This record gives sequence, structure tokens and C-alpha cells, in this order.
Amino acid sequence: MYIFAETSIAMKNIVKGIALFTILGLTSARIWAQKTDDHNFEMAKNLEIFHEIVSELDRFYVDTISPGSTIETGIQAMLRGIDPYTEYYPEKDMKDLKMMTTGKYAGIGAVIRQYTGRDYIYIDEPYEGMPAARYGLKAGDEILRINGESMKGKASAYVSDHLRGEADSKLTVTVRRPGVPDSLDIEVVRSVIALPAVPYYGMYKGYGYILLDQFTENCSKNVMKAFVELKEQGAKGIILDLRGNGGGLLNEAVEIVGLFVPKGTKLVETRGKVPQAATTYYTQRNPIDEKMPLVVLTDDQSASASEIVAGSLQDLDRAVIVGVRTFGKGLVQTTRMLPFNGTLKVTTAKYYIPSGRCIQEIDYSKRNEKGQAQHIPDSLTKVFYTAAGRPVRDGGGIRPDVQCKQDTMPDILYYLAQNVVLFDFVNDWCTRHESIAPAGEFKLTDDDYNAFKEFVCNSEFKFESNSGKALESLKKIAEREGLADKAQDEFKSLESKLQYDLRNDLDVFRKDLERVIEMEIIIRYYYQRGVVIYNMNSDRFLDEAVNILTDRKRYDSILSSPE
Repeated sequence: MYIFAETSIAMKNIVKGIALFTILGLTSARIWAQKTDDHNFEMAKNLEIFHEIVSELDRFYVDTISPGSTIETGIQAMLRGIDPYTEYYPEKDMKDLKMMTTGKYAGIGAVIRQYTGRDYIYIDEPYEGMPAARYGLKAGDEILRINGESMKGKASAYVSDHLRGEADSKLTVTVRRPGVPDSLDIEVVRSVIALPAVPYYGMYKGYGYILLDQFTENCSKNVMKAFVELKEQGAKGIILDLRGNGGGLLNEAVEIVGLFVPKGTKLVETRGKVPQAATTYYTQRNPIDEKMPLVVLTDDQSASASEIVAGSLQDLDRAVIVGVRTFGKGLVQTTRMLPFNGTLKVTTAKYYIPSGRCIQEIDYSKRNEKGQAQHIPDSLTKVFYTAAGRPVRDGGGIRPDVQCKQDTMPDILYYLAQNVVLFDFVNDWCTRHESIAPAGEFKLTDDDYNAFKEFVCNSEFKFESNSGKALESLKKIAEREGLADKAQDEFKSLESKLQYDLRNDLDVFRKDLERVIEMEIIIRYYYQRGVVIYNMNSDRFLDEAVNILTDRKRYDSILSSPE
């Protein structure tokens, strides 16, 4: 009886609860429906406003507007307010999207560059083995005409469009070459240009080194090929260099991690607003090596797919991460087809690596009064744990296990690299040297550097130091505040001490400047591969990786569970 009574009372409470839940549920449903209706109304209202504004401009604006460019400008402005990765590609720009994902395009295979104050675009770097190099175009060539059409005053985008075209089609490029009195007509046959995802791999002090430049189609196969060859050459460990790698295809990142961890390992989970955005990625193949020591190099430009590789290998305690904290892009983009052959690359999800963390640095949903997206402060990041129990944090990219300090660039080096004077000097130097020493051995002589100093000092190169700019700014502030007269003597003293001396800077920063000049020269003879070999001789990140791999006790302690 007691039990029955209790049961009867319980049943009444359950019925009341169901009724209350139903009422609350109906209320929530109405609120949700109201919110949905409000959202749909706002969307329809603003689309109608936009349509009417364009129509009014088309009818009444004093000049005839271009519907295509006007609306595209509006679209691009709208997308800039969302995040930097959501982009609209009209039909005319689809080749850029295709190149981004495949690393391929049809053209001559060369980097071109525009310099302020010059009428023509220059060949800055022909790619090794590509048509530009095969048919005789060289760095330093000034592009005068393409198929007879003058390129004087044309922007680099215009010249690039004319150099690209269908594979196997011919074009004639007329160039002016340093040291050659007459212009040259060079016929080039375009081909499909496949930028190498792995521009270099080789042995370094007993260890295999693989430089992965981008995550394009099949780059995982290139990494696997490099790994197998290096292992056959006796590599005792592998250094995977992801510095400067801004990412690319997520599935290729999963494939690369799968080379080193067991089949069926959960690596990445994506989560978005719609069900289609939720996907979990597991390794699909048996690894080629689960045991060989592995170090991954990162810097502040390692992003997206690079962070998936570095972060997953860190979370699984499979590799030691060496370098600088990465960029912090934890967002995933997919493409959506649009009418008239356009495409929208849109952020649809965030990704989460094995420990469960998302490493997104910036919250684009929160902006300050100036409309700037907000960085997630370290104080608000959360602790997660690797497979071995090591603490790692979300937000703000991948923090390396072993940090290295990045080199700082002196101001004069930055401005010289942007100025045509360095380009002109290298052009002149190369016309007088048919060949140079191997990339790993090449050095400028004292005479070479002294010639460079004179070349710069006798040019129109001008450089205003940041300290000088700051002083001028301070003087203006003092004038506005009525303090300039009181501080006049101090300002004169500072002006004297901060007087810029170009020759002095060229001496003070000789070591940095020599490295840049040497790299610019090496790339003319040995292409990008030569620059990689040259840089390996003074790469602190690389040497730290070797030190860790050599000290197996240290390597194991970094990856082991904390005390």
C-alpha cells in the first residue's frame, strides 16, 4: 500500500512534470520560431535594401556604373567583415582558387615583380625546370612586350595574366637583359606548372630533412617518397620543416600524420553550425614508421594544415615541436558553387585536434569599437593533455615543446629588400660571373661587399630610420602642446645623435646584408633548392632539432609524461 501510494504520488508528479515540460517546450519553440522569423525578416529586408540601392545607382548616378565591379566591391567589403578566409571567386578568378588547392596552373613558371619608379615588370625568379628557365628567361630580365603588346606601365597582375594561358600554347616575350645591348625575343611554350610541395629534402648531419612548403594535392605522397629515400640513406631521425607553410588541404594533413601513427587514430574533428560541417578524420593507412624519432619545425607563419600536423603529432606525443608559436588558425573552409560559375570559399567549421583543443587565435565574432577582431588572451585559454599526460593549451596556435628565438630584421635590410637597388646590384654582379661556388660554400668577398656599399651610396636609395621618424613625431606633439621652445636644445642634441649615416649602417649590419645578397645571387644559379642548402649552414632551428635528436634521453624526456 505504501509503495503503491508513493507510486501514485510519483505518477501524479510525473504527469505534472510532463505537462510543465510540454508548456515550457512549446514556449521555447515559439521563442525559437520568433527568433528564426526575425532573422529571416532581417535577411530579406536587407537584401531588398541592397537591391534597391544598386538599382537607384544604376538609374540615377551621374556616370554609368559597372554592375559587375560595383556589386563585387560590395561583396568583398561584406566578406572582409566576417573573416579573412571567407572569399568570393568570380569565374574570372577561378584559376587562382584552383592554383591554391592544386599548386598547378598553366604558364611559364616564373615569379615577376614590380618596382616603384620603373616602367616595366621584371622576371624575379624563374622556377627550376619550368618553361621560363628552359627557354632562356633569366632573373633580371625586364619584360618589354608579350606577343608584340607593350607592357610599359602595366601592373604585375596584367602581365601575369598575359604570361599565363593554355598548356602547349606559344608566346613571345621581349626582354631587356642586363649587360646585353639589344632587346631579346624569346619564344616560350607554356606548360602546366606544378609548384613542388617538397622543394627540398636531403641528409643533414646524419638526419633526414624534409621541407614541406604547402599542403596541395598529393603532397603527402611527396613527403612519403622523401621519407623512404632518406630512411634508405641511413637517416637516424627525421626533421619535418613546416616554417612559412600557411596550410592548405586538411585531408593531406591527415595523410601526413598517418605516415607516423597507427591506422585508425583519431586526428581531427570539425564542428560547425550545420550537420554537414561535423566530420571526424581518422588515419586510413598503415604507417611507414611509428618509431623513428621525429622533430617538426614551426614558426609564426605555420598555419592551418601545418598546425594540424604539428598539433596532432604533439598531442599524440609522436614528435617534438621546435621553433616559434604558430599562427593560430583553427578554422576550416569549404567551397560552395555559385551561379555563373563563381565560387564562395566559406568558413564552415572549427577543427579540434586529438587532445580536444582548438588552436584558433582570433575570435572574429567579437570586435572592438573600430571593428577589429579580438585576440583570445592567454589568460582565457584552457589546459588540455596529450596522450602521455603533458599539458597543452588551446587558443593561440601550437606552442613548441622547445622554443627558439627568431632573428630580427634591421630596418635597413627591410627597406633594401623592397628597393630596386639590391635587385640592380645583383643583376650587375651576375652579368660578370658566369658561375659561382656550390650553394653551401658560396660567400661574398670583401671586394664584392665594398662594391655593394658604393653601389648603394651612389644610388638614389633613401632611408629614414624609425628613431628619426619618432623624433619628428615627438617634435610635432611638443609644438602642439607649447613645449617645443623649452625642449629645443634637447631636440637639437637628439637630432645630432640620431643623424642617419648610411655608410655606418652598411658596416654595422654587414653580416645580415651579406646573407641577403648571397641568397639573391645563389637563387640565380641554383634556384630555391640552392637557397635552402645555403641557409642550412646557419639555421639555429635546424641545429636545435639535431641536438634533440642526437640526445635521445632528452628527446624521450620531452615526450614522456610529467612527474
